[in-house]
Amino acid sequence: MAKLVKKNYLMAPGPTPVPIDVLLEGAKDTIHHRTPQYLDIQNKALDNLKYLFQTESNVYSLSSSGTGAMEAAVANLVSPGDKVIAVNGGKFGERWCELCNTYGANLIQIDVEWGKYLRPEEIKKVLEENPDVKAVFTTLSETSTGVVNPIKEIAEVVKDTDAVLVVDAISGMLAEPLKMDEWNVDVVVTGVQKGFMMPPGVAMIALSDKAMRLVDGCTSPRYYFDLRAYKKSYPDSPYTPPVNLIYQLVESTESLKNEGIENIWERHRILADATRAAVIAMNLEIFAERPGNVLTSIKVPENIDGKGIVKFLRDDWGVTFAGGQSKLKGKIIRIAHLGYMSKFDIIIAISALEMALKKFGYAIELGTGVKAAEEVFMKEGV
Repeated sequence: MAKLVKKNYLMAPGPTPVPIDVLLEGAKDTIHHRTPQYLDIQNKALDNLKYLFQTESNVYSLSSSGTGAMEAAVANLVSPGDKVIAVNGGKFGERWCELCNTYGANLIQIDVEWGKYLRPEEIKKVLEENPDVKAVFTTLSETSTGVVNPIKEIAEVVKDTDAVLVVDAISGMLAEPLKMDEWNVDVVVTGVQKGFMMPPGVAMIALSDKAMRLVDGCTSPRYYFDLRAYKKSYPDSPYTPPVNLIYQLVESTESLKNEGIENIWERHRILADATRAAVIAMNLEIFAERPGNVLTSIKVPENIDGKGIVKFLRDDWGVTFAGGQSKLKGKIIRIAHLGYMSKFDIIIAISALEMALKKFGYAIELGTGVKAAEEVFMKEGV
């Protein structure tokens, strides 16, 4: 039997594919980070980020993955014993809870069934019962389930209280609408390895004036992630920045800014709509109650080896989807439509899933999902 060329397709929700132009920026000569030449480069990246965050506040870059920005948020906002709310509706909401416990918070944990979304009235009720809450930690797109939470409506609840609203937008930023200033979101954290179409290694955090006042009064011990140091040195960095990654961040953010934020959101919506149309046409069930534009989570059909199919697609055919995390292992398959992806990436992903499902014993007529996705793209005129 002839052996075909194997190509790799990255369809997981991070790291996501990186455009060649961005990759090549990282190959440039490394210059010294304490020079005006470098500072001009970093300043350009930070200015572009203000537009993408939809904020007039400073956006600080950190040398870490997105979790570093999450920890920075907790370390700078939460003093030991402070009462805070954290929403646990998946693996990354769970991370907020773990971080808050690590820093000695008096944690009120709101548990949301995995696959469901947070209702704003739940936050409202807890805040009314606990007017001394300092911060509310939420997630825009819960990557482990594919759920997107109604952050705009949650912000409307939180804005007139003394609490600050903190949003993990690590996977959700750029795929989902998020208007930090207009919506009165106080803190937004994200990372570059998702919608920003970059290799991992840079995280970002932006804070409102309300949040910065909390930072200034916080008594938690912190050093590397002490945001007071980042504010003092802005737009410079208090510590050595990842110089070549910042080159890449300029290239990425310039491209995104030129595309326009509304167009970026629309691009992700179309890819998500096509993927979900394909899933429904294949008689599969979407796991998320309120699916977002980052990824589509699919319930694994009965009698199909969920772990095995993800492994086979990755190792034998070179198509990398994400499986379920924690208690969802083997129960869902997650297909990303995030960042540097086109309609033909989606067609490849759906085609691979169809063939793999058939190989693993699922009754499906090949081409059913592909046809549905193609019809969405034709209708959208893209």
